[in-house]
Amino acid sequence: MKNNTNITLVALAIGISFSSYSYANDAPVFFDDFAYAEAEAFNTNGWKARTETGHPGIHKATWSAEGISFHPKLKDANNGAIRMSSVTAGEGDNTRHTQFCHKRKYLEGTYAARVFFRDRPTYGPDGDEVIQTFYTISPLAFSLDPNYSEVDFEYLPNGGWGSDSAPAMWTTTWETFQLEPWTKVNEYTRKEGSYAGWRILVMTVQKEQVNYYVDGKLISTHSDKVAPEEPMSINFNLWFMPKGADGSIGPVESDELREYQQDIDWVYHNANEIITTEQVLSNVDKLQKKGVSHFDNVPEWQPVLDSPCGL
Repeated sequence: MKNNTNITLVALAIGISFSSYSYANDAPVFFDDFAYAEAEAFNTNGWKARTETGHPGIHKATWSAEGISFHPKLKDANNGAIRMSSVTAGEGDNTRHTQFCHKRKYLEGTYAARVFFRDRPTYGPDGDEVIQTFYTISPLAFSLDPNYSEVDFEYLPNGGWGSDSAPAMWTTTWETFQLEPWTKVNEYTRKEGSYAGWRILVMTVQKEQVNYYVDGKLISTHSDKVAPEEPMSINFNLWFMPKGADGSIGPVESDELREYQQDIDWVYHNANEIITTEQVLSNVDKLQKKGVSHFDNVPEWQPVLDSPCGL
């Protein structure tokens, strides 16, 4: 059971003093404006970069904090943004994926992020089946664990998951899965079209259903059969699909190095309320106008859960 008296407020050196900031009704809200200049404050506020190898992505590829950079003066981002940069030349030994995660203490409520997606690599040949994401996830305790929980936004600018090369947004809510042999139990929706540029992504999670919105428009609803049951961490990652994954083509045939990037302006979560995109934006705007760069009023679960940054 959650201990609602265990409330943690973490302050950055920049912005206002959080002891002087009171969110309405002490609501269990998490907000990060990603106004960082270096990794120390980022880590102090509960974020960590993935370093363990393994699923998903190209076999034997590395996962590294090297792909995370901070851009406090990025144009069109309030107080800057965080950037993920992943590279590949088609093989595991020349591929670096990027992922970062927050604490595992989130379940129902409203999740939102302002994300910049790209259709093309920063440099190198185009065409890799690359995945740009915002999602929540719990560890898989064992194969086909029925309590496993995962709620995903995945943007595939070059196709993937057995589809053609057309860009598409995939939303997937997972009941469970097994790696070997590959077995999946989920509900998914594919919305074809380019989503390049800044997008407002919102997920509302309830026992009865999970809804996904892009820029205020509902794009999918998934049922109670797959709705999350276990507390999850908040994640962003950027990775390359291996050849053969659900019929995927994988990397293009080239040994030239190429890089893809994804930017995140801010992330927001309200654990108590299902709210609209308009309400999310209003709440974020109020926080930003008060100079709040980071606010964490979501209590830890008791006992406090391990927060791995991996699968």
